[in-house]
Amino acid sequence: MRIATVKEIKTKEGRVGLTPAGAAVLVADGHDVFVEIGAGEIAGFADHEYENAGAKMVDQATAWASAELLVKVKEPIESEYRYLREDLTLFTYLHLAADRPLTEALLASKTLGIAYETVQDRTGLPLLTPMSEVAGRLAAHAAATYLTAPEGGPGRLLGGSPGVAPCRVLVIGGGVVGTQAALLALGMQAEVTVLDTSATRVRELFGVLGGRARVVMSDPTTLAQELRTADVVIGAVLVPGRAAPKVVSEQDLALLPAGALLIDVAIDQGGAFETSHPTTYADPIYEVDGIRHYCVANMPGGVPQTSTRALTNATFPYLRRLAALGPEAALAQDAALALGVNTRDGAIVCDGVAEAFPDLPRA
Repeated sequence: MRIATVKEIKTKEGRVGLTPAGAAVLVADGHDVFVEIGAGEIAGFADHEYENAGAKMVDQATAWASAELLVKVKEPIESEYRYLREDLTLFTYLHLAADRPLTEALLASKTLGIAYETVQDRTGLPLLTPMSEVAGRLAAHAAATYLTAPEGGPGRLLGGSPGVAPCRVLVIGGGVVGTQAALLALGMQAEVTVLDTSATRVRELFGVLGGRARVVMSDPTTLAQELRTADVVIGAVLVPGRAAPKVVSEQDLALLPAGALLIDVAIDQGGAFETSHPTTYADPIYEVDGIRHYCVANMPGGVPQTSTRALTNATFPYLRRLAALGPEAALAQDAALALGVNTRDGAIVCDGVAEAFPDLPRA
């Protein structure tokens, strides 16, 4: 099979979908591998490493045109839509429920779109989990950074100081992102509260966090009470394949203390806050009603050397299976991978995406 990976062109995105080590395995398996020149540079992989692995270094257009199976990290952006075609299988994060233009482009081209974030097995979401772990930790880093005065914040240290109270961090959602955000914030000695709607998860988190954080069942009244004292609010809610629920409304901003910071880790799926819109590492912060918002849509892209390795450790076995068996056979044999299919033959396959765009064709 002809397999390609390309250089990510989303702003400040340095991850790459295939490492030289992965390329070497695919070449040894008998596949042709094409890598866009410079694709791995920011992630720490030089072109000569791919060449030594047996890959062919090509330009962007050639990489896309050569591929039967194209592996990426982030969803294609508008300038890449022209490369989508009927005989292409695209394996990457897609987040379609928050992206109608890309959904329409995939349908029009009849591309087989397999999304990392909806591959699901008995353990959960194996291709989303590594980046959720990274994003959760980065959310705590962002909180510490953007509370400082040089970054436009109120000038507070997340963990306080002896005799000075720490900041209060409210994490909404106790999944992978929320757990990692809470753990790192606790490590920086912040005062942490985690809200979740699952009684089972609340009990689990109490054990995971060792009783160091307040773990509370979420309801509208409790959320409003917690917002009134939160210095940082981290939105970490997820419904696989679907648009994120809006857990903080525009009216709720009035409840927050002056100088509060909202960090929306769910922005890839449309955002957990009503006032959220995607930002980039080039311009990460904006303000609504005096409340600062951090909504970087590719947070793990800020640490591409760590993220690329964490991501490809998870994705490569699936990629190798797709290449070895061909997409249709691999999907037929692997129920977890089959759940990753979002678009096929000009129709939406994923229920969450279909619910987001009921007027578009669905299988």
